[in-house]
Amino acid sequence: MYFPDNLLYHPEHTWVRVEGDRATVGITDHAQKALGDVVFVELPKVGRRLTSGGGFGSVESTKSVSELFSPVAGEVVEVNASLEDAPEAINDDPYGAGWMIAVRLESEFDASGLLEAEAYRVRVSEGAADSE
Repeated sequence: MYFPDNLLYHPEHTWVRVEGDRATVGITDHAQKALGDVVFVELPKVGRRLTSGGGFGSVESTKSVSELFSPVAGEVVEVNASLEDAPEAINDDPYGAGWMIAVRLESEFDASGLLEAEAYRVRVSEGAADSE
């Protein structure tokens, strides 16, 4: 599994890329693999306010439906509308074309509670060991 070092990771398997006051959010490679083939994604409307750790939508796969949790607080300023017709982009490219939402951060970015790539990698590998 791939976890880019330039991203931060929420324990509930979303990632965030912060550039200035804008944050782009999606699900991790680990999450998309665990879900299986993604067939539908429900994303918030532009203008919705999110809280860090709060739900912002759901992703449905051939296996299950999972809630999505925001790694940041702020206002949704863009939604990846292409996922409506091509949700499989989440499986094909979770850190690129499969991004989900862009958020304008409410205040100075607070990374507490988020994990760097190596810490997330360890968390995921420990979780895999726990399930065996």
